[in-house]
Amino acid sequence: MIKKSLLGALATAGLLAAAATSAHAADTAIGTAGPMTGQYAAFGQQMKVGAEQAVKDLNAAGGLLGGKLTLEVGDDACDPKQAVAVANQMVSKGVVFMAGHFCSGSSIPASAVYSEEGVLQITPASTNPKYTDEGSWNTFRVCGRDDQQGEVAGKYLMDHFAGKKVAFLHDKSAYGKGLADATMATYQGLGGKPAMYEAYTAGEKDYTALVSKLKAENIDVVYVGGYHPEAGLIVRQMRDQGMKATLMSGDALVTDEYWAITGDAGEGTLMTFSPDPRKNPAAASVVAEFKAAGVEPEGYVLYTYAAIQVYVQAATKAGTTDAEKVAEVLKSGMSFDTVLGKLSFNGKGDVTLPGYVVYEWLSGKYDYVKS
Repeated sequence: MIKKSLLGALATAGLLAAAATSAHAADTAIGTAGPMTGQYAAFGQQMKVGAEQAVKDLNAAGGLLGGKLTLEVGDDACDPKQAVAVANQMVSKGVVFMAGHFCSGSSIPASAVYSEEGVLQITPASTNPKYTDEGSWNTFRVCGRDDQQGEVAGKYLMDHFAGKKVAFLHDKSAYGKGLADATMATYQGLGGKPAMYEAYTAGEKDYTALVSKLKAENIDVVYVGGYHPEAGLIVRQMRDQGMKATLMSGDALVTDEYWAITGDAGEGTLMTFSPDPRKNPAAASVVAEFKAAGVEPEGYVLYTYAAIQVYVQAATKAGTTDAEKVAEVLKSGMSFDTVLGKLSFNGKGDVTLPGYVVYEWLSGKYDYVKS
């Protein structure tokens, strides 16, 4: 049962919303939230442009239930406490749906606020299993999970680096540690023996001590559970010390900012990410629209766009923006047409889409690995 605060004010707002709905002219406030500032702001920008374009396109196509969509943008800087504050701000602004957050460490605590206040949440990017495993009625994702991503990465390490010395690093975050642990578990399950397991502190600029330790251990492959700024610095500092080890990481490297940090040192970096939605025929017209506006819809641009597409289709089917009723539609097995292709959700709220594939950074761009 959803608990409500400020019952009198909300009751009044509910009456006004009901009156507007009966006139088929109520606007629906939705939100997106992520790191709009800070070192991970590239991903916040991906979400923002994806959400803005989705709202623009869906409003042009008729909006929702006779009204228009309005968009609120929140900046959580990938900080759990700030994410909770943003969630409360979104509630105070009347947001009924959140396409966010980005970092798992933000989405998980924010989801408790949204659950309490009757807001549906579909994250485009948070991959930690805990987000949906805890079983809240309102949590969904259009991306994959770390255990799925870790399975692909761990198997790739065993298949392509058998007998090599593999180190596993993580940044202590819900995302980074979860991904490194999931990858290492698969690697060990297939008979691999990690040569090193170390944590590092995100936000630092000098990882030479860590790199020196990797070099002393003659590490051949460095798996990084973390984000692109630190991964980029680590690989650059490895090259500075003469290390030729391959760096492998996850979906937090899907931004051109990674190459801006590494330069040629990033050549040959491996990463896991879902099949590139830019190559999906269902996304062709939207991709063309983005590119005509000078926007490269990389990373989580189209995932954010798809989350909003799903919400509008589910709310239309439900005939209401009541979050619990929309959630029931999402968990009904209904298929949704999106820029990611047709998708549906299981009982937990996880998406039923193809899993992860391995990419390689070459000459400043990432593409499916060739071998």
